[in-house]
Formats: sequence, C-alpha cells, structure tokens
Amino acid sequence: MLPTAPGTAPDTIARIVGDKLSRALGQPVIVENKPGAGGIIAMNQLKSAPADGYTLALVHAAVATVTPLTYKEAQYDIERDYATVALIGVTPMIFVANPKFEAKTLADAVKLAKAAPDTVAAGSPNRTSIPHLANELLAMKSGIRLQQVPFTTTGQGVQAVVAGDIAMYTDGVAPLIQLIKSGRLRALAVASDKVLPGLEGIPLAKGTVPDLKVMGWFMVAAPKGTPAAVVERLNQELNTALQLADVNAKFQEFGTYTTPGTVAEAQRFVKQEKALFGGVVKAIGVKPE
Repeated sequence: MLPTAPGTAPDTIARIVGDKLSRALGQPVIVENKPGAGGIIAMNQLKSAPADGYTLALVHAAVATVTPLTYKEAQYDIERDYATVALIGVTPMIFVANPKFEAKTLADAVKLAKAAPDTVAAGSPNRTSIPHLANELLAMKSGIRLQQVPFTTTGQGVQAVVAGDIAMYTDGVAPLIQLIKSGRLRALAVASDKVLPGLEGIPLAKGTVPDLKVMGWFMVAAPKGTPAAVVERLNQELNTALQLADVNAKFQEFGTYTTPGTVAEAQRFVKQEKALFGGVVKAIGVKPE
C-alpha cells in the first residue's frame, strides 16, 4: 500500500522493493496506490488491516511524522498504531542559492541573515514539508530569522530560485542535483550526516551549524500486532534487497540512498525523527486543521 499516486518517486521505489520482495518470498507483491487526504486514507486502511504480514505500506517521512500534527483527521501515531519493519532509504535536504546571491557558503548566508533578519528569502515546497522544516531548523539552530517562502509545488520553487526571485531554496536531491551540476544553482550545503555518493563536492551543513541533519526518508510499516517473527523475516529480506547494486543504483536515480538495518535501528530512527519534526512544528506554531 502506498499513500502517493502512480508515477511518483515513492511509487517507483515501492515497485523496485516490491519486485525484490516478491522474488524472495515466492509470492506476488502488489503495489496498491492509495493517494488522497495527505496520506491519511492509506494510513487508516493500514491501521485497520489484519496484522498477518500480508499488508504493508511504504510510508514517507512527512506522512509518518508531520501529517498527524497538522491534520485533525489524521488520528494515527506512527509508533503507537503500526509496526516498524524497516527503514529503506533517505534523501538528504540540500540548501541551494541563486548563483548571483552574495552568499557563497551556508556560513555566508547565516551571517547575512543575522545582520538583516527576515530579509533572506528561503523557499521550500509547501508549508510543513520536510524541506520547509529543514529551513526552520536552520533558522532555529543558527539563531537567524529567514523570510520563509513556501511554494505550492517543487517546480514553482525551483523556478523561483533559478530566476533569482528568491535567494535560497531547500529540497531533496532529485529536483536539484542537475541544476547544481550545470551551475544554474549553487549548493550551499547538504544536511546529511556524511558525504554521500554523487554529493562529494557539497559541504555538510553540520560543519557550519552543528547537528543540522535533515532528511526525507522511506520506511516500511505493518499493522500493529504483526508477529515479531514475520516483521523480522520481512526486515531481513528487505535488507538483502537494499544491498543489491541494481537497487542502490535505481534508488540513487531518485536521490535516495539505501539504509539497510535492523528492526530496532529503524524503530530508534523513527522515534528520533518524530521528536525532531514534532519539535519544529510546535516551535513554529502550526496547529492541526
């Protein structure tokens, strides 16, 4: 089950993983798209599905951690109501700027914003998206005030920063990397924990703002009560798939990096991310609508 539409990056990733899982388990894995209501429809269906290991969902970071805090009808909790099976991939946020923006580095941008609060325009796709929360975290951790400019779509935001209508923009790897390579955008920093393949020339954000790490991510979840042995078997088969060279290559086409690991590691990660994004949402005063 997938809370996004066909043809999206999560849809493709789900089909890549589903194919490998099907081969490993010896039975078909059907990807069923359940878009709508910000992912709430799919999450509610997963919540009420039989806890037998035959119904899973590929859930992205915002649906798992932010949607329950911003929509009243999202009456679910990623830890309370679901079994975490595996964390399968992450996509780090990249802070970019128009090449004509006087800040050449993230440190320059922070210095400018401190000198003139609310004047450096920083864009992102949609309010309370992971990129928007990355901008807010940058501001909170560095003690600056940015002029936050949320756009309706990624395309609008990218077009605005390329045109110079805004100074900075934040998003995942996929929509930005080719523009960075072509010189149409300048990469200020990437908010990953370590240097990742294909991003070697981009400074780590934590080098300027300590502990500034913000990533989008994908997890596989099952209904609460799914037997531990079933969860463990699924985790093991997913880990095997995530270590295959062709899976890594396909993930990276979408700016995503595979993250094989244990069930316990995935649980800890989800708990930390839930606390991180929940703290930002609370700090900026967003109320459920």
